[in-house]
Amino acid sequence: MKLRLLLCLVFLASLQSKAQEYFPKNDGVKNPQTNYTVFKNAKIHVSPQEIIENGSFVVKDGKITAIGKSVKEPTNSIVIDLEGNEVYPSFIDLYSSFGVKEPKTAQRSNGQPQYEASREGYYWNDHIRPETKAVEVFSYDDKAATSLHKAGFGVVNTHVPDGIIRGTGMLVALNPAGSEGERILKDRSAQYLSFDKSKLSHQSYPTSTMGAMALIRQAYLDANWYEKEKSENKDLALEALNRNKNLTQIFATDNLLDALRAGRIGKEFNINYVILGDGKEYQRMQEIKETGSTFIVPLNFPKAYDVEDPFLAEHLSLEEMKTWNQAPANLKMLAENDIPFTITTHDLNVEKDFRSNLLKAVKYGLNKEDALAALTTTPAKILGEENRLGTLKEGAWANFIITSGDYFDKETSIYENWTQGKRTVINKIKTNDITGNYQLKLEGKDYKLNITGKPEAPKASVKSNDTKLGAKLSFSNNWMNLLLSSPDTTKTAFTRLVAKIGENANEISGTAYLSDGSETRFTATKEVSTKTAKAEEVEENDDEEAKEEELREIMPVSFPNKAYGFSEMPKEEIILFQNATVWTNEKEGIIENTDVLVKNGKISKIGQNLRAGNARVIDATGKHLTSGIIDEHSHIAASAINEAGHNSTAEVSMEDVVDPTDINIYRNLAGGVTTVQLLHGSANPIGGRSAILRLKWGENAEDLIFEDSPKFIKFALGENVKQSNWGSRSRFPQTRMGVEQVFTDYFTRAREYEEARNNDEDFRKDLEMETLVEILNSERFVSAHSYVQSEINMLMKVAENFDFRINTFTHILEGYKVADKMKAHGAGGSTFSDWWAYKYEVNDAIPYNAPIMHSQGIVTAINSDDAEMSRRLNQEAAKSVKYGGVSEEDAWKFVTLNPAKLLHIDDRVGSVKTGKDADLVLWSDNPLSIYAKAEKTLIQGKVFFDIEKDKELREEIREQRSKLITQMLQAKNKGLETQPVTKKEEQHIHCNLLEEVH
Repeated sequence: MKLRLLLCLVFLASLQSKAQEYFPKNDGVKNPQTNYTVFKNAKIHVSPQEIIENGSFVVKDGKITAIGKSVKEPTNSIVIDLEGNEVYPSFIDLYSSFGVKEPKTAQRSNGQPQYEASREGYYWNDHIRPETKAVEVFSYDDKAATSLHKAGFGVVNTHVPDGIIRGTGMLVALNPAGSEGERILKDRSAQYLSFDKSKLSHQSYPTSTMGAMALIRQAYLDANWYEKEKSENKDLALEALNRNKNLTQIFATDNLLDALRAGRIGKEFNINYVILGDGKEYQRMQEIKETGSTFIVPLNFPKAYDVEDPFLAEHLSLEEMKTWNQAPANLKMLAENDIPFTITTHDLNVEKDFRSNLLKAVKYGLNKEDALAALTTTPAKILGEENRLGTLKEGAWANFIITSGDYFDKETSIYENWTQGKRTVINKIKTNDITGNYQLKLEGKDYKLNITGKPEAPKASVKSNDTKLGAKLSFSNNWMNLLLSSPDTTKTAFTRLVAKIGENANEISGTAYLSDGSETRFTATKEVSTKTAKAEEVEENDDEEAKEEELREIMPVSFPNKAYGFSEMPKEEIILFQNATVWTNEKEGIIENTDVLVKNGKISKIGQNLRAGNARVIDATGKHLTSGIIDEHSHIAASAINEAGHNSTAEVSMEDVVDPTDINIYRNLAGGVTTVQLLHGSANPIGGRSAILRLKWGENAEDLIFEDSPKFIKFALGENVKQSNWGSRSRFPQTRMGVEQVFTDYFTRAREYEEARNNDEDFRKDLEMETLVEILNSERFVSAHSYVQSEINMLMKVAENFDFRINTFTHILEGYKVADKMKAHGAGGSTFSDWWAYKYEVNDAIPYNAPIMHSQGIVTAINSDDAEMSRRLNQEAAKSVKYGGVSEEDAWKFVTLNPAKLLHIDDRVGSVKTGKDADLVLWSDNPLSIYAKAEKTLIQGKVFFDIEKDKELREEIREQRSKLITQMLQAKNKGLETQPVTKKEEQHIHCNLLEEVH
């Protein structure tokens, strides 16, 4: 009875120690491999922080069962001696599409835009696909696996790279001999997102990054609402989104600004995304850190440009040159700033570039421990697999690589890559060449040792003077065993020589085991030919060394990291302008010989003979000091202008797509512009929400946004919204009558939405309707793109019917026809100074438009709608003096105080008044003059443009370009691969360009 109980316990223990198989066996009797494999005498990198010298570990059933300095070798073990070699955990790639075919682009049925979803039972937008499962389309790719093995990878996190919310990925072991079931470590490892639409659908919305951001927000809100079981419809996509929300969330982005935008969405919804970056994180390190995200960083360092032709080199921007120079130091800077990161093979030729670029990153300062962590422990932790992956410890998968030495040494070879205990041979363990003639010293005697044959199968002969000894040589894994015997067969005496052969076999030394049981040392010195071994080695490596890139000087990062970027951001100063002609825009008018003190970012005092104290004194004698120019209608500093996917896109926001690196910010500052309203384009009647920006060149996107700024939105009338210039399109509206109906329909829906929302706390939140409700309640102001008087009248009547007002009719070229009605409605007018006849609907435009509106008491402004015009708005304002006889002071208000009033920020900017923000411009001449130059442009007391500093920056740019061109020429002369210079045309965007509308 006791024996039976003992056997039962043993049986139960065996069940716990090994999972049972449940597949039927129909292919005959097989004897499964149950042996242990012992790896010994290796330098084992257990983790990035722990190394075991001369250690051993045991593998069984694909896992490590024991590891340490000394481990017990189980019976029936296969022993692999790794003397002189090193072992690392194999690497993990968090972002991959391994084994997943790229989806084929769907065919258009009739060439018309697709506005509705194409799937039943799923979300209203085809680009939201959280139900997608990589495991359902996965097929192991032997060829790709081989490339990854050669780079040191053992596990990939793969997914279907298609759509905005892309569904779940899977964790796959690159087991060369495993079944699909063995290889799949997790069938739902992470959920993936991006800003890119699905190829499987032509649904139009979204057409922009801001549209994608709004769509993700709405999908999250809808998923939360759907979870409360309020929906009347079954939605498989929302169910999947809720099912996936506790998985690791990986967000793929194409550029640095999009990475920061993804981080912003994550913060809004309390989701800590893991973000695929673009390798330029070093340019905005502080903002990257503030996302709180782990970054997946590619190693796709750009190649040097071919700049031999100086004329072509002129077309190469400083930004492109600096990126080439700085990119290899990106990982070092991430590590120094304690930003967690992993490394991916994404967008890279794995075999050709991965390891060489990784070693380049180490060469440029990346710590080896940080590099190893980024490839092992960090991705394992993100995936919740730190107990099974990323380290070599008991219970972990036997995923490791065997190398000839330090993986981060260029000369090191990867010999083998083991995944789940299955071996992939990358390179045969190098057999060092011991052939040659040696002087053998043993027990004080000299012998001639001659080793001949192939390096991997050598033969030996030994002589003492002219007497030949018996010699039997065995050579395996660089261990030499040489058995010597006496020539006198009647007195057989054996001596065994044992030695480990290093890469330099010019001298062999080891242990001699004598026939009497004693031990001693021996040495064998090779007789070297006239060409030394070192000379041979140098000769062999000549070609490679010629192509070895010299360690180049890394240029400092500027803000932004391009021409005219600041090495240090402007600081708030105490500044005293003395003896200026001050255009106050207040009741004092234009006052001469006046001092203005700037302190704490504000205009502190205005008067004469003000005391300087510790202020920086600027002599403004003969110069003019004004408030900064404000552009009511601008499209600069944006990564996107239109969301054209729907006829109403009130849910999108220009604040989401601010581009703080746009050179037009600096150019505007040089033209005295300090504030702009960044407007959505005119692709739809109800456009996107505006962004009011202070042009703080070098700051991040969020810091450009005017603090506590009033809410605005762009509406549009005319040819653009009814798609007159879009070719054959089918989107409603197609007529001006239809445009009116769009406004009526949407505001009717918004009123119904507001009533329902107020009566049901679990009502579905709709971002578009929320914005329209703000308009109805006068909490958000409307700037309306407009030309023709009939439509201007129409929109005012629609607004009055819904009890709100249009704030501004922008670039309103027929405002002079309806000025009285605008005055009665309460609308302002922002116009071009003298644009006309560039399309049919502006045939009646006249340069007297602004003066006429002004004469009728309308708050009138001159806007640019154009990056070129915006830096000359001072001259645009002057045209109203010429054409309408407007006073210089009032004309100046057209580009300063009046747009401030239209934007409802005139309590802070727009005039020179004590207590207002120190957004000021010092002009060399009357600011309305074509000869006037902005010498200094201040925003909140910081100097963001200085004409003298500009001269220094130009010289600095010249020096940097010269230095970088020299570095690139050196790279080419070394024989390194280069890329051609391509000329890039700068795109100028305004409402009347067809390319902007789309």
